Amino acid sequence: MKLSVVVPVLNEADGIEESLAALAPLRARGVEVVVADGGSSDATVALAHPLADVVIAAPRGRGAQMNAGAAASSGDVLLFLHSDTRLPADADALIRDALARSGAAAGPFWGRFDVRIAGAHPLFRIVAAMMNLRSRLTGIATGDQAIFMSRAAFGPGFPDIPLMEDIAMAKRLKRLAPTLCIASPVVTSGRRWEKHGVLKTILLMWWLRLAYFFGANPAWLARSYGYVPRQS
Repeated sequence: MKLSVVVPVLNEADGIEESLAALAPLRARGVEVVVADGGSSDATVALAHPLADVVIAAPRGRGAQMNAGAAASSGDVLLFLHSDTRLPADADALIRDALARSGAAAGPFWGRFDVRIAGAHPLFRIVAAMMNLRSRLTGIATGDQAIFMSRAAFGPGFPDIPLMEDIAMAKRLKRLAPTLCIASPVVTSGRRWEKHGVLKTILLMWWLRLAYFFGANPAWLARSYGYVPRQS
């Protein structure tokens, strides 16, 4: 199994070195790290080059960037990692163990990690527990949970939509194969919750997912989230 970690980035100069340095032990064991930049106007690309195997330019948008990163990668297993999320040090071994226990390696497979949110706010532990429980009950994963899959399962890739590309992808993958759940957590930053208010952000995310479930346009949802999609 060759694992490729794809990291979509946009203007992450303040944290990209720390993010990629955390992947150095995996790279030392042969894991490929691919950075897909969506048109950063800061030093993200220059800072990423010494710490990644491949750095590419891609159309802005997380789905489009992850697809471009996958196309530039050489692994037969793809893991998509947010730049503010840290993998367990033995993530490669954890994936191998999950495959061995499930026997899923014989066909297309996909999975995700449990998540823990870094930060002192007392609600973070509850939010993470709810995310993990929801994922186990529904079989759906979000990008914060470091979704991984075989290249065969990746298929046509993530939909090029401004928001909820991870949910849409998980829905497709769920029809293809059961979700492999790894209990060892990834650790994601609580900065977006802290920036806008923890409770406010929780309620906003619940509302966005509910609206998407009932068919709301992802571009409209992205603007509600504070992200302006690129113009087609």
